[in-house]
Amino acid sequence: MLTRKQLELLLFINERLKEEGVPPSFEEMKGALNLQSKSGVHRLIVALEERGFLKRMPNRARALEVLKLPESHTPSLVKKGFTPNVIEGSLGRAKPGPSANNDGGSRATSIPMMGRIAAGVPISAIQDHTANIMVPPEMLGGGEHFALEVKGDSMIEAGIFEGDTVVIRRGDTANNGDIIVALVDDEEATLKRLRRKGVSVALEAANPAYETRIFGTDRVKVQGRLVGLLRKY
Repeated sequence: MLTRKQLELLLFINERLKEEGVPPSFEEMKGALNLQSKSGVHRLIVALEERGFLKRMPNRARALEVLKLPESHTPSLVKKGFTPNVIEGSLGRAKPGPSANNDGGSRATSIPMMGRIAAGVPISAIQDHTANIMVPPEMLGGGEHFALEVKGDSMIEAGIFEGDTVVIRRGDTANNGDIIVALVDDEEATLKRLRRKGVSVALEAANPAYETRIFGTDRVKVQGRLVGLLRKY
């Protein structure tokens, strides 16, 4: 499953190849997708390569080959200026009275697992509902919740390690100091501590090996707030 930006870029490259026989330049791709920088284009191309949709020809400038297109894509998704939500698919809402555990203990609630989230350098935006997991009801309050698998080590001093599963309450607001799922430039998702000051937003790691990243308020969207964590031993 591709993110909206990945799909937009793949179809844009494919159309240009069909029309002109050569792929667009990074500058053209940046403009077509309303991205902030060429590095954003590079990250999308790498993600498409990793997923087997695109191939770069070595030792040739602007040499891209579209290997395949998603079977389920629709042209209506490709619109300049479209702003995706980092979370796609059906989100789970905590429901009373879920099935009991086999041991007769406290009852658990099923919420959707939505893929991976970076606790490090941001990765491509979260993809789609991949599975359901059972969560202790005491982790959940009102509202919608979803789960993400943590990739990276930038939040280790907050007790969040690679391979952990974080439980997120969906929402677009958070307080200073909250650990949030942040969408950066409508294309990258990351798990960081939120700090606001004036017209700036800082995404703060909990590992001295990582720098705090500072953005304008228009570049960061809160997608949810950390409310729980699950770990396998």
